[in-house]
Amino acid sequence: MSDPSTASIVSTPGAHPTDSAAPATAGQPQSNEKPRGLLADAWRDLRRKPLFWISATLILIFLLMAAFPALFAPGDAVNGSLSRSLDKPSANGWFGYDVQGRDVYARVIYGARASVVVAVLSVLGTLLIGGTMGIISGYRGGWVDALLSRIADVFFGLPFVLGAIVILTTFNGSGSGNSKAQIMGLVIASLIVLSWPVVMRLMRSSVLATKEADYIVAARALGAGTGRIILKHLLPNCLAPLLVYGTIMVGSFIGAEATLSFLGVGLKSPVVSWGIMISDGQQFVRVAPGLVFFPAAFLVTAVLSFVMLGESVREALDPKLR
Repeated sequence: MSDPSTASIVSTPGAHPTDSAAPATAGQPQSNEKPRGLLADAWRDLRRKPLFWISATLILIFLLMAAFPALFAPGDAVNGSLSRSLDKPSANGWFGYDVQGRDVYARVIYGARASVVVAVLSVLGTLLIGGTMGIISGYRGGWVDALLSRIADVFFGLPFVLGAIVILTTFNGSGSGNSKAQIMGLVIASLIVLSWPVVMRLMRSSVLATKEADYIVAARALGAGTGRIILKHLLPNCLAPLLVYGTIMVGSFIGAEATLSFLGVGLKSPVVSWGIMISDGQQFVRVAPGLVFFPAAFLVTAVLSFVMLGESVREALDPKLR
């Protein structure tokens, strides 16, 4: 509360100084609410969006399926009995059985693990490598920026599907004898190698728009080092675009992994994934359409869930869309 002026004290003799200031502030409500940051404002907006809750619930279900598949399908997803080959859906097998007599429902549930693990690890690697290169390129500038930008242009010019086919055919061809971990590692590496330039460009543009801000200039004038400026000031203010893009990219990588597995150059048996199931079931789509429909339905739902979540986060973080 501000101090009353001398005139107000003289005009109301005998009154206490605080009495004259009371009418001025009586109609103004006093709020104890603290100012919110960017993430707090975004969370407040997200809580009001039904699309966010729908997509977050579906994603949580898929994550639980990937982490604890036995909770959803106690059956065997790898071994089967030929006596049940191409059996129709029943109480024992909700989605039916494939040509080798394996439970399709169990394979769909267990297939979420490979798809989600590959997508999440690929996104983390892409954000780490591309984000680091983008920060260095945008903050340093000069010949460093030019060199890293030209390297990114070389990788950016590679067609995604063709580049992935070349990489995986070279290191994961027929007769390679790779284990499950090696097969998944090669798919993850191929996705990272072909995707990091996009993240690098996104982070570079954010750094270029932020590094000349007043608080960055003030920190530099006060003697803050490069590491402190990047970690304490630049990085927190440049993460919003990467958070949105990373969320959408998880859904894109789930679809990319399924595409590569369908083409026979991605994940391979004994790994269970939705792309492998669609590839194996396409030959019997007329006899048993569920072999293609059920894994495809789970695949589309997972991709759309991450895309919808990314769109909701983008709208919450962008002040122009509020």
